[in-house]
Amino acid sequence: MDKCDSRTRAYKNGKTFDQCRDIAKLLSSELEGKITVSGQVSWNEILKSAQHDELVYKLTLKYLRQDGYDIGDWKNPRVKPIV
Repeated sequence: MDKCDSRTRAYKNGKTFDQCRDIAKLLSSELEGKITVSGQVSWNEILKSAQHDELVYKLTLKYLRQDGYDIGDWKNPRVKPIV
């Protein structure tokens, strides 16, 4: 029985999951600087920064949450530091 290997499956633009994860980690560290300066970043800005790649976008939000940021919800679509 063949199984999908997540390490080699191509996602958007032919990137593997590991490549998407690395891009998201880089993007989240860049966005942390923006959040420090402006106080918050909208989900739309994150989506644009991820070049509308859904996997990178979701992973970026995940890493920001892991780093101690409030990622908001559908009523407040923004990322800001937890006070």
